[in-house]
Amino acid sequence: MFAKLPPATKALLIANGVMFLLQWLFQSTQAGGILEYLELWPLGGGESGAPDFMPWQLVTYGFLHGSASHLIFNMLALFMFGAQVEHVWGARRFLGYYLTCVAGAAVCQLLVGAATMSMGGEAYPTVGASGGVFGLLLAYGMLFPHQRVMLLIPPVPMKARTLVIVYGVIELLLGVTGTMPGVAHFAHLGGMLFGWLLIRQWRRRPPPGGRRRPPLRAVH
Repeated sequence: MFAKLPPATKALLIANGVMFLLQWLFQSTQAGGILEYLELWPLGGGESGAPDFMPWQLVTYGFLHGSASHLIFNMLALFMFGAQVEHVWGARRFLGYYLTCVAGAAVCQLLVGAATMSMGGEAYPTVGASGGVFGLLLAYGMLFPHQRVMLLIPPVPMKARTLVIVYGVIELLLGVTGTMPGVAHFAHLGGMLFGWLLIRQWRRRPPPGGRRRPPLRAVH
């Protein structure tokens, strides 16, 4: 089954797995400190003794994870939704979209981190592919709005479009109320937001040379 995955989805799964293995191997060594600089740190965090924000962190944080369960859930979602989206868009557009969602989620998290520090909070890092995964969830819901998907928790089937709305509302409520601290809810929403903006841009852009552009929507 893994061998039949499209190339970009497969490469992302491998990259995340390799990076998690490096985290596990180097967690108690000097190399573990180097990996710390790949996490997403808030702007101005260096003033409080934390590592400084660096531009590459907008992408690299998305290939690190805080635990095995964190990695497994994100990779399962990437496997479920990413392959279908890549089959429609192709590897180049799919990968560009995914990385845009990862970076967009990072931008939103930087804003949250700045607000937290302005109120006296501590600088803390953010890791995980969830921003890209939530962007893929949005893309899947727009491409296959009537496709039924089965949730893991709870095991309830629903249309992909409904799933996107439900997850978006839940993330917004959790982020506003602070019910589940330690989870970057606004980063998840940022991944969906930047994904939606990119899809809108693709749909509004005139096709080059008068050629017809492949459809961005597939209804099932």
